[in-house]
Amino acid sequence: MKTMNWAIIGCGDVTEVKSGPAFQKVPGSKLVSVMRRDAGRAESYAQRHGVDRWTTDANEILESGDIDAVYIATHPNTHAEYTIRAAEAGKAVYVEKPMAVNPSECREMIEACNRAGLSLWTAYYRRALPRFEQVRALIADGAIGAVRVVNSIRFQGYREGAWQNQPGLSGGGWFFDSACHTLDWLDLVFGPLEDVQGSATSSGQSANEDTVVATFRFAGGVLGSGTWCYDSQFDEDRMTIVGVEGSLVISLSAPLPIELRRGNHVELLDVEDPQTVHQPLVQTIVDEWNGVGSCPSTGHTALRTAEVLDTLLSDVRPGLTGR
Repeated sequence: MKTMNWAIIGCGDVTEVKSGPAFQKVPGSKLVSVMRRDAGRAESYAQRHGVDRWTTDANEILESGDIDAVYIATHPNTHAEYTIRAAEAGKAVYVEKPMAVNPSECREMIEACNRAGLSLWTAYYRRALPRFEQVRALIADGAIGAVRVVNSIRFQGYREGAWQNQPGLSGGGWFFDSACHTLDWLDLVFGPLEDVQGSATSSGQSANEDTVVATFRFAGGVLGSGTWCYDSQFDEDRMTIVGVEGSLVISLSAPLPIELRRGNHVELLDVEDPQTVHQPLVQTIVDEWNGVGSCPSTGHTALRTAEVLDTLLSDVRPGLTGR
């Protein structure tokens, strides 16, 4: 197995535990350089995570001959720029979610990587997380019979000062930043979302959407719906998958036990998340790099999610949408 040498552009909070350590933990993977505009924070990150090099200049990473792939963990407003630059520099790309601020940018990123003959992966890590893979296996094994309907609910209080509420950085609000995980995972389990319809509003505390309702269907006949409110007085996160013989309930944001209900019997299945939740997905990337597997989260799958988001948010952010 050949070693896949990585660099990070944008080593902020998400890279501390959720993603960054994965590049050191996965066999055949090594994090060799990190970039952040703040020199002190870049140096501190490198020292704390055992990384040989750090820089404040992305060009140093893009021009380095010993780097095979770049993990782009900046805000969504720069994902397209850095992805295109990395592809032109001959680096494969693993980009944070949401993939970009609109579908047009996603397509440009895909085209740039295709021209360079390089892979583009996206950080929808639930596509490989064991807890979610257990749910997929239960559905595939017929634990709840044929699935008929899926419903997702997410309520969360308004978070003052969060970057997710800054349109110039985020491309949307909390729905855009977090509900994309839900929509992307449903795409994996049941196929592309079709006949997507919905409404989005803003309470006025944020310039972005904070309340969204949606309906959709899948080619196999499963129907879906969702309600998201990020201006609530309480937190709730629940996805319910209903089949003809039972149901499954899972939290998208918290490592809670899976609830399997059949008749009057309820079983709680506890599948622990790894400390570094990106690690299983990064493993699939390294496997693909070595020709022994494939990553389930690509630029093309993320584009489908971007198009769903674009449809649902077209009324509240017309300046950022782009089909």
